[in-house]
Amino acid sequence: MFHLKEGDPAPDFSAPNEKGEMVSLANYKGKKLVLYFYPKDDTPGCTAEACSLRDSYHSFLSKGYDVLGVSPDSVKKHVKFQDKFNLPFSLLSDESHAVSEAYGVWGEKKFMGRAYMGIHRTTFVIDENGKIERIISKVNTENHAEQIFEI
Repeated sequence: MFHLKEGDPAPDFSAPNEKGEMVSLANYKGKKLVLYFYPKDDTPGCTAEACSLRDSYHSFLSKGYDVLGVSPDSVKKHVKFQDKFNLPFSLLSDESHAVSEAYGVWGEKKFMGRAYMGIHRTTFVIDENGKIERIISKVNTENHAEQIFEI
């Protein structure tokens, strides 16, 4: 499933954020970025992950990182999710799966014997030159910020 590896250039992307503004990797040129892919807004694991990142958001900023979440949910669902949990970072709507496919995180999943297509929860830490510094595929949703800081 993963075709990207650490040291590779991060694929460019363009998707709408919760305000309907188009966001691309170029917006983060010269900055470090935590780009995290998650399956669905307002579910237990995704909420725990987002809240872990929210609670450490100022630590990310102080270390020069911005945070950006990506899921196949609509812009409207992202707004509700952000408001409900006071998320200070943008969430991109990837309804076409173009961004998650470019990063190799869209694929077959299994749940209770049923196969379906979805996002494999994965985080990419991208350096200021647009290179993938780290890939976290075994995400600890409760302590994801701490997991990222273990660089």
